[in-house]
Amino acid sequence: MEIVQRKTLKEKPKEGAALGFGRYFTDYMFTMKYTAAEGWHGAKIVPNEPQSFDLGTSIFHYAQGIFEGMKAFRQPDGSVCVFRPEENWARMNRSAERMCIPTFPAELAQEGLEELLRIEKDWIPKERGTALYIRPTIVATQVMLGVHASAEYLFFIILSPVGSYYAHGLEPTKLLVEDFFVRSAIGGTGEAKCIGNYAASMKAGELAERKGFDQVLWLDAAEKKYVEEVGSMNIFFVLGGEVVTPALVGSILPGITRKSCLTILREKGYRMSERRISVGEVISAIEDGTLSEAFGTGTAAVISPVGLIRYREKDYQIGGGKMGEITQMLYDEITGIQYGELPDPRGWRKTVRV
Repeated sequence: MEIVQRKTLKEKPKEGAALGFGRYFTDYMFTMKYTAAEGWHGAKIVPNEPQSFDLGTSIFHYAQGIFEGMKAFRQPDGSVCVFRPEENWARMNRSAERMCIPTFPAELAQEGLEELLRIEKDWIPKERGTALYIRPTIVATQVMLGVHASAEYLFFIILSPVGSYYAHGLEPTKLLVEDFFVRSAIGGTGEAKCIGNYAASMKAGELAERKGFDQVLWLDAAEKKYVEEVGSMNIFFVLGGEVVTPALVGSILPGITRKSCLTILREKGYRMSERRISVGEVISAIEDGTLSEAFGTGTAAVISPVGLIRYREKDYQIGGGKMGEITQMLYDEITGIQYGELPDPRGWRKTVRV
Protein backbone atom coordinates (compact mmCIF):
# COMPACT_ATOMS: atom_id res chain seq x y z
CA MET A 1 0.00 0.00 0.00
CA GLU A 2 1.37 3.41 -0.96
CA ILE A 3 2.33 5.67 1.95
CA VAL A 4 2.83 9.40 1.37
CA GLN A 5 5.09 10.85 4.04
CA ARG A 6 4.19 13.96 5.98
CA LYS A 7 6.84 16.71 6.13
CA THR A 8 6.17 17.82 9.71
CA LEU A 9 4.54 15.74 12.41
CA LYS A 10 2.04 17.20 14.85
CA GLU A 11 2.68 17.55 18.56
CA LYS A 12 0.88 14.75 20.36
CA PRO A 13 -1.22 15.36 23.50
CA LYS A 14 0.79 14.66 26.63
CA GLU A 15 0.02 11.47 28.54
CA GLY A 16 -2.53 12.29 31.21
CA ALA A 17 -3.87 15.34 29.39
CA ALA A 18 -7.63 15.86 29.27
CA LEU A 19 -8.34 14.56 25.77
CA GLY A 20 -12.05 15.25 25.59
CA PHE A 21 -13.71 13.80 22.52
CA GLY A 22 -12.77 14.54 18.90
CA ARG A 23 -10.45 17.46 19.64
CA TYR A 24 -7.15 16.02 18.40
CA PHE A 25 -6.39 14.28 15.10
CA THR A 26 -3.42 12.15 14.11
CA ASP A 27 -0.86 12.80 11.36
CA TYR A 28 -2.14 10.40 8.72
CA MET A 29 -5.35 9.03 7.21
CA PHE A 30 -6.33 6.18 4.93
CA THR A 31 -8.09 7.01 1.65
CA MET A 32 -9.44 5.30 -1.43
CA LYS A 33 -11.67 6.49 -4.24
CA TYR A 34 -14.55 5.16 -6.30
CA THR A 35 -15.44 5.83 -9.91
CA ALA A 36 -17.92 3.98 -12.05
CA ALA A 37 -15.12 2.95 -14.43
CA GLU A 38 -12.58 1.71 -11.85
CA GLY A 39 -14.64 0.81 -8.79
CA TRP A 40 -12.85 1.26 -5.44
CA HIS A 41 -9.18 1.94 -6.13
CA GLY A 42 -6.11 3.97 -5.16
CA ALA A 43 -5.91 2.82 -1.53
CA LYS A 44 -3.13 4.67 0.28
CA ILE A 45 -2.01 6.33 3.50
CA VAL A 46 -1.61 10.11 3.19
CA PRO A 47 -1.09 13.08 5.52
CA ASN A 48 -4.25 14.11 7.34
CA GLU A 49 -4.40 17.63 5.96
CA PRO A 50 -7.17 19.98 4.76
CA GLN A 51 -8.71 18.90 1.46
CA SER A 52 -9.98 21.04 -1.43
CA PHE A 53 -13.45 20.47 -2.87
CA ASP A 54 -15.30 22.26 -5.62
CA LEU A 55 -18.35 23.99 -4.15
CA GLY A 56 -20.49 22.09 -6.63
CA THR A 57 -19.47 18.76 -5.06
CA SER A 58 -22.63 16.77 -4.44
CA ILE A 59 -21.97 15.98 -0.74
CA PHE A 60 -22.51 19.66 0.05
CA HIS A 61 -25.91 19.73 -1.61
CA TYR A 62 -27.48 16.30 -1.17
CA ALA A 63 -25.83 14.88 1.99
CA GLN A 64 -24.93 11.58 0.37
CA GLY A 65 -22.51 10.49 3.04
CA ILE A 66 -22.13 7.85 5.75
CA PHE A 67 -19.70 7.15 8.58
CA GLU A 68 -18.81 4.70 11.32
CA GLY A 69 -17.23 4.86 14.74
CA MET A 70 -14.95 2.32 16.39
CA LYS A 71 -12.06 2.34 18.84
CA ALA A 72 -8.56 0.93 19.17
CA PHE A 73 -7.39 0.06 22.70
CA ARG A 74 -3.92 -0.37 24.15
CA GLN A 75 -3.61 -3.80 25.81
CA PRO A 76 -1.68 -4.66 29.01
CA ASP A 77 1.12 -6.28 26.95
CA GLY A 78 1.45 -3.20 24.74
CA SER A 79 -0.42 -4.66 21.78
CA VAL A 80 -3.39 -2.95 20.14
CA CYS A 81 -6.91 -4.29 19.63
CA VAL A 82 -9.96 -2.96 17.81
CA PHE A 83 -13.38 -3.91 19.17
CA ARG A 84 -15.51 -5.89 16.65
CA PRO A 85 -14.48 -4.01 13.48
CA GLU A 86 -16.15 -6.59 11.20
CA GLU A 87 -19.51 -5.49 12.64
CA ASN A 88 -18.78 -1.87 11.75
CA TRP A 89 -17.77 -2.70 8.18
CA ALA A 90 -20.93 -4.75 7.73
CA ARG A 91 -23.11 -1.94 9.09
CA MET A 92 -21.31 0.62 6.96
CA ASN A 93 -22.04 -1.39 3.84
CA ARG A 94 -25.71 -1.64 4.86
CA SER A 95 -25.73 2.15 5.25
CA ALA A 96 -24.07 2.45 1.85
CA GLU A 97 -26.80 0.40 0.21
CA ARG A 98 -29.52 2.57 1.78
CA MET A 99 -27.79 5.78 0.62
CA CYS A 100 -27.11 4.58 -2.96
CA ILE A 101 -23.36 4.45 -2.30
CA PRO A 102 -21.35 1.56 -3.81
CA THR A 103 -20.45 -1.04 -1.21
CA PHE A 104 -16.75 -1.51 -0.52
CA PRO A 105 -14.56 -4.56 0.17
CA ALA A 106 -14.42 -4.84 3.96
CA GLU A 107 -11.09 -6.67 3.83
CA LEU A 108 -9.48 -3.71 2.03
CA ALA A 109 -10.88 -1.26 4.58
CA GLN A 110 -9.56 -3.45 7.42
CA GLU A 111 -6.14 -3.69 5.76
CA GLY A 112 -6.03 0.09 5.41
CA LEU A 113 -7.07 0.58 9.02
CA GLU A 114 -4.43 -1.79 10.33
CA GLU A 115 -1.69 -0.12 8.30
CA LEU A 116 -2.86 3.26 9.57
CA LEU A 117 -2.81 2.04 13.18
CA ARG A 118 0.73 0.69 12.73
CA ILE A 119 1.89 4.12 11.57
CA GLU A 120 -0.04 5.98 14.29
CA LYS A 121 0.54 3.56 17.19
CA ASP A 122 2.20 6.26 19.31
CA TRP A 123 -1.06 8.24 19.21
CA ILE A 124 -2.95 5.50 21.08
CA PRO A 125 -3.33 6.68 24.68
CA LYS A 126 -2.46 4.25 27.46
CA GLU A 127 -4.67 5.37 30.35
CA ARG A 128 -7.80 3.44 31.35
CA GLY A 129 -10.84 5.19 29.93
CA THR A 130 -9.00 6.45 26.84
CA ALA A 131 -8.80 5.06 23.31
CA LEU A 132 -8.00 5.96 19.72
CA TYR A 133 -11.30 6.75 18.06
CA ILE A 134 -11.62 5.56 14.45
CA ARG A 135 -13.87 7.43 12.02
CA PRO A 136 -14.34 5.76 8.60
CA THR A 137 -16.39 7.97 6.26
CA ILE A 138 -17.66 7.93 2.68
CA VAL A 139 -18.75 11.11 0.90
CA ALA A 140 -20.05 11.73 -2.61
CA THR A 141 -17.48 13.71 -4.62
CA GLN A 142 -18.95 14.14 -8.09
CA VAL A 143 -19.16 17.80 -9.06
CA MET A 144 -22.75 18.18 -10.20
CA LEU A 145 -26.12 19.63 -9.30
CA GLY A 146 -29.06 17.29 -9.68
CA VAL A 147 -30.85 15.02 -7.25
CA HIS A 148 -29.40 11.64 -8.13
CA ALA A 149 -26.65 9.41 -6.80
CA SER A 150 -23.09 10.52 -7.34
CA ALA A 151 -20.83 8.55 -9.67
CA GLU A 152 -17.70 9.28 -7.56
CA TYR A 153 -16.87 8.81 -3.87
CA LEU A 154 -14.08 9.30 -1.35
CA PHE A 155 -13.57 6.78 1.47
CA PHE A 156 -11.34 7.97 4.30
CA ILE A 157 -10.41 6.95 7.82
CA ILE A 158 -9.24 9.55 10.33
CA LEU A 159 -8.13 8.89 13.92
CA SER A 160 -8.54 10.85 17.14
CA PRO A 161 -7.22 10.06 20.66
CA VAL A 162 -10.16 10.43 23.05
CA GLY A 163 -11.18 10.30 26.66
CA SER A 164 -14.72 10.12 28.03
CA TYR A 165 -17.51 11.12 25.65
CA TYR A 166 -19.30 13.01 28.42
CA ALA A 167 -17.39 15.62 30.40
CA HIS A 168 -18.87 14.17 33.61
CA GLY A 169 -17.58 10.68 32.81
CA LEU A 170 -19.70 7.89 34.32
CA GLU A 171 -21.94 10.22 36.31
CA PRO A 172 -25.52 9.37 35.27
CA THR A 173 -26.83 11.35 32.31
CA LYS A 174 -29.98 13.46 32.19
CA LEU A 175 -32.31 12.94 29.22
CA LEU A 176 -35.07 15.16 27.85
CA VAL A 177 -37.89 13.29 26.10
CA GLU A 178 -38.51 15.01 22.75
CA ASP A 179 -42.20 14.96 21.81
CA PHE A 180 -42.24 17.54 19.01
CA PHE A 181 -39.20 17.07 16.75
CA VAL A 182 -38.52 13.62 15.28
CA ARG A 183 -35.22 11.99 14.36
CA SER A 184 -36.40 9.46 11.79
CA ALA A 185 -39.39 7.48 10.55
CA ILE A 186 -39.88 3.89 9.48
CA GLY A 187 -38.94 3.78 5.81
CA GLY A 188 -36.52 6.67 6.28
CA THR A 189 -32.81 6.53 7.04
CA GLY A 190 -32.90 5.95 10.80
CA GLU A 191 -31.23 2.55 10.64
CA ALA A 192 -28.40 3.91 8.46
CA LYS A 193 -25.48 5.82 9.94
CA CYS A 194 -25.78 8.70 7.49
CA ILE A 195 -24.75 12.28 8.07
CA GLY A 196 -28.21 13.74 7.51
CA ASN A 197 -29.60 11.95 10.56
CA TYR A 198 -27.25 13.89 12.81
CA ALA A 199 -28.00 17.24 11.23
CA ALA A 200 -31.71 16.57 11.72
CA SER A 201 -31.19 15.87 15.43
CA MET A 202 -29.19 18.98 16.28
CA LYS A 203 -32.04 21.44 16.89
CA ALA A 204 -33.64 19.31 19.58
CA GLY A 205 -30.21 18.51 21.02
CA GLU A 206 -29.29 22.18 21.37
CA LEU A 207 -32.60 23.01 23.03
CA ALA A 208 -32.11 20.14 25.48
CA GLU A 209 -28.57 21.27 26.27
CA ARG A 210 -29.77 24.79 27.05
CA LYS A 211 -32.10 23.28 29.63
CA GLY A 212 -29.22 21.41 31.28
CA PHE A 213 -29.72 17.97 29.72
CA ASP A 214 -27.05 15.73 28.21
CA GLN A 215 -29.09 14.21 25.38
CA VAL A 216 -32.50 13.89 23.79
CA LEU A 217 -34.57 10.72 24.19
CA TRP A 218 -36.34 10.30 20.85
CA LEU A 219 -39.86 8.98 20.31
CA ASP A 220 -41.25 7.37 17.17
CA ALA A 221 -42.30 9.71 14.36
CA ALA A 222 -45.79 8.30 13.71
CA GLU A 223 -47.37 8.43 17.17
CA LYS A 224 -44.71 10.11 19.32
CA LYS A 225 -45.44 7.39 21.81
CA TYR A 226 -42.73 4.73 21.61
CA VAL A 227 -39.17 5.19 22.87
CA GLU A 228 -36.55 4.78 20.13
CA GLU A 229 -33.02 5.87 21.05
CA VAL A 230 -30.87 8.62 22.54
CA GLY A 231 -28.99 11.10 20.35
CA SER A 232 -25.72 9.15 20.47
CA MET A 233 -26.78 5.86 22.07
CA ASN A 234 -29.25 3.02 22.07
CA ILE A 235 -31.35 2.87 25.24
CA PHE A 236 -32.08 0.06 27.74
CA PHE A 237 -34.47 -0.15 30.70
CA VAL A 238 -34.59 -2.63 33.57
CA LEU A 239 -38.29 -3.21 34.24
CA GLY A 240 -39.26 -5.56 37.04
CA GLY A 241 -35.97 -7.40 36.63
CA GLU A 242 -36.33 -7.70 32.85
CA VAL A 243 -33.90 -5.84 30.60
CA VAL A 244 -35.85 -4.20 27.78
CA THR A 245 -34.55 -2.31 24.74
CA PRO A 246 -36.56 -0.91 21.80
CA ALA A 247 -36.87 -3.33 18.90
CA LEU A 248 -35.09 -2.54 15.64
CA VAL A 249 -38.13 -1.58 13.59
CA GLY A 250 -36.28 0.30 10.85
CA SER A 251 -35.93 3.74 12.42
CA ILE A 252 -33.29 2.87 15.04
CA LEU A 253 -29.55 2.47 14.51
CA PRO A 254 -28.48 -1.15 15.18
CA GLY A 255 -25.63 -0.43 17.58
CA ILE A 256 -22.59 -2.70 17.92
CA THR A 257 -22.40 -2.07 21.68
CA ARG A 258 -26.17 -2.72 21.90
CA LYS A 259 -25.67 -6.05 20.15
CA SER A 260 -22.75 -6.92 22.45
CA CYS A 261 -24.80 -6.14 25.57
CA LEU A 262 -27.66 -8.33 24.36
CA THR A 263 -25.23 -11.22 23.84
CA ILE A 264 -23.75 -10.84 27.33
CA LEU A 265 -27.18 -10.54 28.99
CA ARG A 266 -28.45 -13.61 27.14
CA GLU A 267 -25.41 -15.69 28.06
CA LYS A 268 -25.66 -14.66 31.73
CA GLY A 269 -29.30 -15.72 31.88
CA TYR A 270 -30.98 -12.36 32.36
CA ARG A 271 -34.61 -11.99 31.37
CA MET A 272 -34.60 -9.69 28.39
CA SER A 273 -36.65 -8.58 25.43
CA GLU A 274 -36.43 -6.40 22.33
CA ARG A 275 -39.83 -4.83 21.88
CA ARG A 276 -41.68 -1.56 21.43
CA ILE A 277 -41.87 0.28 24.74
CA SER A 278 -43.97 3.39 25.21
CA VAL A 279 -42.82 6.44 27.13
CA GLY A 280 -46.00 6.02 29.17
CA GLU A 281 -44.88 2.55 30.25
CA VAL A 282 -41.48 3.94 31.22
CA ILE A 283 -42.97 6.77 33.30
CA SER A 284 -45.49 4.45 34.99
CA ALA A 285 -42.70 2.02 35.86
CA ILE A 286 -40.63 4.82 37.39
CA GLU A 287 -43.61 5.97 39.43
CA ASP A 288 -44.49 2.52 40.77
CA GLY A 289 -40.85 1.60 41.42
CA THR A 290 -40.59 -1.27 38.94
CA LEU A 291 -38.05 0.55 36.72
CA SER A 292 -34.78 0.16 38.58
CA GLU A 293 -32.19 1.12 35.94
CA ALA A 294 -31.77 2.78 32.56
CA PHE A 295 -28.61 3.07 30.49
CA GLY A 296 -27.40 3.99 27.03
CA THR A 297 -24.95 2.05 24.87
CA GLY A 298 -22.71 3.22 22.05
CA THR A 299 -19.14 3.19 20.76
CA ALA A 300 -18.41 6.72 21.98
CA ALA A 301 -19.89 6.49 25.47
CA VAL A 302 -19.68 2.65 25.82
CA ILE A 303 -22.19 2.21 28.69
CA SER A 304 -23.73 5.34 30.20
CA PRO A 305 -26.13 5.20 33.16
CA VAL A 306 -29.28 7.35 32.97
CA GLY A 307 -30.21 9.03 36.23
CA LEU A 308 -33.06 11.33 35.23
CA ILE A 309 -35.67 11.71 32.49
CA ARG A 310 -37.81 14.78 31.93
CA TYR A 311 -41.13 14.26 30.18
CA ARG A 312 -43.64 17.05 29.65
CA GLU A 313 -41.91 19.39 32.10
CA LYS A 314 -41.75 16.82 34.91
CA ASP A 315 -38.55 15.18 36.13
CA TYR A 316 -38.36 11.48 36.95
CA GLN A 317 -35.33 10.14 38.81
CA ILE A 318 -34.15 6.62 38.05
CA GLY A 319 -32.36 4.34 40.50
CA GLY A 320 -31.73 7.12 42.96
CA GLY A 321 -29.66 8.88 40.32
CA LYS A 322 -26.92 6.26 40.59
CA MET A 323 -25.45 3.57 38.33
CA GLY A 324 -27.36 0.32 38.70
CA GLU A 325 -26.08 -3.22 39.15
CA ILE A 326 -26.76 -4.44 35.60
CA THR A 327 -25.39 -1.23 34.10
CA GLN A 328 -22.20 -1.64 36.13
CA MET A 329 -21.88 -5.30 35.15
CA LEU A 330 -22.15 -4.49 31.44
CA TYR A 331 -19.74 -1.58 31.71
CA ASP A 332 -17.18 -3.75 33.51
CA GLU A 333 -17.62 -6.63 31.05
CA ILE A 334 -17.42 -4.58 27.85
CA THR A 335 -14.54 -2.35 28.93
CA GLY A 336 -12.73 -5.31 30.51
CA ILE A 337 -12.76 -7.04 27.13
CA GLN A 338 -11.80 -3.88 25.25
CA TYR A 339 -8.78 -3.16 27.48
CA GLY A 340 -7.64 -6.79 27.60
CA GLU A 341 -8.36 -7.20 31.31
CA LEU A 342 -10.91 -9.98 30.82
CA PRO A 343 -10.93 -13.10 28.63
CA ASP A 344 -12.41 -12.74 25.15
CA PRO A 345 -14.21 -16.05 24.53
CA ARG A 346 -16.34 -14.59 21.71
CA GLY A 347 -13.41 -13.25 19.68
CA TRP A 348 -14.50 -9.61 19.86
CA ARG A 349 -10.96 -8.24 20.13
CA LYS A 350 -9.24 -7.89 16.76
CA THR A 351 -5.49 -7.73 17.41
CA VAL A 352 -3.51 -5.39 15.16
CA ARG A 353 0.15 -6.18 14.65
CA VAL A 354 1.94 -2.88 15.42
